[in-house]
Amino acid sequence: MRGPTIIGFGNYHYKYAGGHEGDMPIAAFSPRKDAIVFYISDENENREQLLEKLGIHKIGKVCVYVKKLADIDITVLKELFVATIEDISSKYPD
Repeated sequence: MRGPTIIGFGNYHYKYAGGHEGDMPIAAFSPRKDAIVFYISDENENREQLLEKLGIHKIGKVCVYVKKLADIDITVLKELFVATIEDISSKYPD
């Protein structure tokens, strides 16, 4: 658990060039009242193509908001998470 609402898997420590740093789960989601939120890397080169195939959703910088799982293609969601895990693991190997 990351705070009271985020369910995460794995962990990595990030540090930006500006000095900001912290810990985050590698893959995460949060079941909220209005939507299920999936935290997906925004630096994956296939992200836009996969999001086009995902189904009904809204997006933020790294958040993908889904009203109900029946609205999306779970196989595409899995591809998004695999790409996120690969992206983060390559940038933050430790």
